[in-house]
Amino acid sequence: MSAHNLQEIESFLYLESSYLDQPDLDKWVDLFTEDGKYWMPASETQKDPLNHVSHIYDDRVMMEIRRRNFVHPRSSSKNHLTRCSHIIGNIQINSGENVDEINVTSNMHVIVWYREEQQIYAARCKHILLKQEEKFKIRLKRVDLINPEAPQKSLVVYL
Repeated sequence: MSAHNLQEIESFLYLESSYLDQPDLDKWVDLFTEDGKYWMPASETQKDPLNHVSHIYDDRVMMEIRRRNFVHPRSSSKNHLTRCSHIIGNIQINSGENVDEINVTSNMHVIVWYREEQQIYAARCKHILLKQEEKFKIRLKRVDLINPEAPQKSLVVYL
């Protein structure tokens, strides 16, 4: 990968973060492929999301349901402002298993303000990206919290 591609990927990850910071889940869900997945394992050594409990394992349909629930006028999330701040660093491009895929890892710190309470999350992220029509799409976003076994408060938005 050239430096230009790294810049493109960094810009894409920053765009994704800005959608989550706003939060604009309409635009964020559109960043995923039709078969895209969002996964937050509940254990550091978790190898697959189907045979183990995860904090979150959403396919595109579940992301759409969460998005609709989040923006619904009578949703309880509408009673309180949700504010987020994502900081992403240490972005690295790794070779993918599939020639069409781009494997990207990064570190992420997120601060979420919801219901007059601030939560801080730190994680190592893995994105599997595809380039479709000159734009990146997310096939998989895996968020490995640094403390996945710790009790987690209800996550009102994606990290």
